[in-house]
Amino acid sequence: MISDFFRRRPSCLGQPSSSLSKVPALTLGFWIVKILATTLGETAGDSVTMTWLGEATPNAGSGWLSGYLIGTTIFVVPLLLLVAAQIGNRKFHPSLYWATIIASTTAGTTLADFFDRSLGIGYAGGSSALLACVLLSLACWRWVLGTISVESVHEPRAETFYWLTITFSQTLGTALGDWTADSTMMGHAVGYTGGALMFGTALAIVVLLWFMTSLSRAGLFWAAFILTRPLGATLGDFLDKPVAKGGLDVSRPAASLVLLLAIAVCLWVFPQKPGKAH
Repeated sequence: MISDFFRRRPSCLGQPSSSLSKVPALTLGFWIVKILATTLGETAGDSVTMTWLGEATPNAGSGWLSGYLIGTTIFVVPLLLLVAAQIGNRKFHPSLYWATIIASTTAGTTLADFFDRSLGIGYAGGSSALLACVLLSLACWRWVLGTISVESVHEPRAETFYWLTITFSQTLGTALGDWTADSTMMGHAVGYTGGALMFGTALAIVVLLWFMTSLSRAGLFWAAFILTRPLGATLGDFLDKPVAKGGLDVSRPAASLVLLLAIAVCLWVFPQKPGKAH
């Protein structure tokens, strides 16, 4: 029942739960794979909306029937199926989890482009709307379950909020990455490498705060999780954008394939284990 889903619980702390969550432990390997996955989401999403649809369909970049909307529809379907499979499984499965992450970051790429470009609200408008979606999702999650910690992700309601927040955060990260790379600071374009440096530095600061302060672990996790997305977006654009625009002009499908292979290697080198649940 919908009312049961939204029935407020004061806290999941102290409640009976499984000993393991259905998401990976937050290790170095997790963050490496996450950055690779977000970069893959950028190149794979652009492969469909820009290479296959955007450049082949007249006026595909504007209006409700844009290439971005078509691409989003293409990617949302497997995302919903993978989220359902993830929630339906009782245990953590690394391949299923990362397939769902890749689906969310790819759908986030096309959805962010739709917000920013097809709706005509620009990077600032798109980023603001998506930030509101992330904050609303986190607020509802905390109101219903009493926590936004990933350690609580071991039952369907928490998983639903988790994947909803992740999809919004992936979309927000894409919008932030594009906004930064295409804007100017002190009279100069930031560019893809400048954007990657900015978000990489911000991510390093969050890591320092994690180890050197007692700030909210959940808040720092979500800050880091969001920052990996614009980092991946700027790295992905750096790989596949034309040299004249500051990129390497690598084929988007080729870059996507290389990134996918790199993720597979990293999952073999850094085996993913489920985190502790509370």
